[in-house]
Amino acid sequence: MKKFLLGTNWKMNKTLADATQYTNDLMPIIEKYPAFDFFIIPSYTHLWKLKELIDTNKSALKLGAQNMHYADSGQFTGEISPVMLKEIGLDIIELGHCERRQYFNETDETVNLKTLAALKHGFIPLICIGEKSEDKNYGVSKEMLAKQLKIALKDVPSDKIGQFWVAYEPVWAIGVNGIPAETPYVKKIHDFLRTVLIELYGPLGKDVPLLFGGSVNINNAKDYAGLENVDGLFIGRSAWEPDLFEEIMVSVGDTLK
Repeated sequence: MKKFLLGTNWKMNKTLADATQYTNDLMPIIEKYPAFDFFIIPSYTHLWKLKELIDTNKSALKLGAQNMHYADSGQFTGEISPVMLKEIGLDIIELGHCERRQYFNETDETVNLKTLAALKHGFIPLICIGEKSEDKNYGVSKEMLAKQLKIALKDVPSDKIGQFWVAYEPVWAIGVNGIPAETPYVKKIHDFLRTVLIELYGPLGKDVPLLFGGSVNINNAKDYAGLENVDGLFIGRSAWEPDLFEEIMVSVGDTLK
């Protein structure tokens, strides 16, 4: 039985001291919840230190980066290559987050190139997709999401099933001013995304982990986790303190029982 995924992206938050303290506090907590697979995605500058910390403690906590260039090397000032991240020994590469798309010109096509590069180098690509509020208002959410998903997975063969994850994060539900998505809406979208994956990969599409993210908190996590096609939760600020993260673990664990 595959484990339910629980993780958090810190975005541009936490100093190295904060990150070290958080990770030290989180590692013994997650040992109490073997039904989950846990991951954290800090800033680049914290990755070496946190990887050493996780390995020293022989923790099952997975570690990821928030972005990655698709080229192994080249004239790309300010970018980080998969070769560089592989040296650290990371598990996950987050790709296509809406903030990368909004502020840094990320496109569906570059997400695809990065996905292929991540798989080539043995990472788990965590592919983020999501529609804007205007897409939802115009009733074209499904079309936009299918486009993002199909382009991201172009040329990704079926033998890579289980080696990549997909996170649905509606843009209008993310951030300080995000509006939490109603559970029936999340169910509708996740059920639809599953049909797209089955269209792409046949029955194997049922085995692609689908995570939900977007203002996930202690009040709604259990409802999202109880949906058939939600295989994990990708959490923001509600998981930035270990004790608050544990409250979500308990709530979700009760639901999954």
